Amino acid sequence: MKERSKRESSTSANDEFLAFTGSVGFDRRLWKYDIAGSIAHAYALEKAGILSEKERRLVVGGLRSVAADIGDGAAEFRPELEDIHMNVERMLTEKVGRAGEKIHTGRSRNDQVALDMRLLVREAITDILAETLAIQTVIVRRSDEAMTTVMPGYTHLQRAQPVLLAHHLMAHFWRLQRDAERLTACYSRTNRSPLGSGALAGTSFGIDRRVPADMLRMEGLTENSLDAVSDRDFVAETAFDLSLIMIHLSSLCEELILWSSHEFGFVKLPESMSSGSSMMPQKRNPDLPELIRGKSGRAVGDLVAILTVLKSLPLAYNRDLQEDKETLFDVLDTTGASLHALTHFLREIEFDTVRMGKSAEAGLMTATDLADFLSKAGVPFRTAHSIVRDIVGRSGGDNDRFMKLAEGALRAHVKGFKPSDLDLHSASAAVERRGSRGGTSTKAVKAQKKLAEAAMTRTEHDLGRMRAETSSVNAIIWP
Repeated sequence: MKERSKRESSTSANDEFLAFTGSVGFDRRLWKYDIAGSIAHAYALEKAGILSEKERRLVVGGLRSVAADIGDGAAEFRPELEDIHMNVERMLTEKVGRAGEKIHTGRSRNDQVALDMRLLVREAITDILAETLAIQTVIVRRSDEAMTTVMPGYTHLQRAQPVLLAHHLMAHFWRLQRDAERLTACYSRTNRSPLGSGALAGTSFGIDRRVPADMLRMEGLTENSLDAVSDRDFVAETAFDLSLIMIHLSSLCEELILWSSHEFGFVKLPESMSSGSSMMPQKRNPDLPELIRGKSGRAVGDLVAILTVLKSLPLAYNRDLQEDKETLFDVLDTTGASLHALTHFLREIEFDTVRMGKSAEAGLMTATDLADFLSKAGVPFRTAHSIVRDIVGRSGGDNDRFMKLAEGALRAHVKGFKPSDLDLHSASAAVERRGSRGGTSTKAVKAQKKLAEAAMTRTEHDLGRMRAETSSVNAIIWP
């Protein structure tokens, strides 16, 4: 087989040109999907009368032999053939001869790579979804353990109102649940076959496009050949979904980093997953969450690179689209590794529940509850807010002085006030009063935990279906 540059023109292409334009150095990652797609295409060619049954058997056997060679590391990828598609075709032809030269009938590398990318992305989404479910499971378990732990809640990184640690952890669960739902929807949009779209205008060979789509367990077919070969929405959407996961992980990691500092002291770092200082023997460093926080910027950069490649491209295929792969592969690898590492980290960290509880009782954390109490006694809320704000200023931030001033305010504005009413202004009582759906009371958190468990069950169901569909690639190659 001649390399593309020689097939197209003359000897003007040189090694430097091929080194710049070639992609086999990174798109060889597509080899499994390329071979599975070619096997499915061979069956479509047989049905269309282009391959005889004998030729189809020969081609399919040859492709499976090529897969074995690549899997064993025995295959040679030739850069002058530019990409994974031409390399696989060359390996096939060397094994089966003339029958192998028929495999490209009725298709173009344009619809071929579009299929390969969809097959890779749907499998990658499945793997990322499994990692997302794993970290959600750990978060729910740690929330169970923290159902009685009260801690300060924050806005603007300032102590605001007391909450249950379980409630705080579950907030991160729901962020990840939205990520899981986005991934599931993205998977469905990805899982459509473009094969048969040709270079841009379809094919004249009477090929039944349903044959490879059904073999590869894809949900449907692309509806426009121009769109099919140029569409990389599923790449951009996947990159966005993953970069948002990384943003969510970064936020969680930022809190773990802060909480592990002496100033907070809410978290003890696991020795097996943190490092010491080369100079200061008393220190332990939160390396893992710091790295994930840093890698979130890398994921966002990958997304921006993909979007920039796609902007202003005319229909249909353009060579610019070759540039989607390295950034996509990077964000897939980065997100998968980050989820996996943080899952293990969350299993191992220790929460200082005593320190959290003391912090929740300090810093005038129940000031809002005092304003609410006055408001329930008939004082307009804005007036109650002003009264409490004045008490806060006069207390100088001292919790005992605040409570003494609060008693005076309650005596002045609440008919039938009893000193025992002040007991309602403990942090734990403040938590339990907030029993609205989605609130921080024990009952409300237990209710959202049930909803979380139901959501994870749905994800598990979706994951099982996806794994059955993506396993078709391996089943085709290694029946």
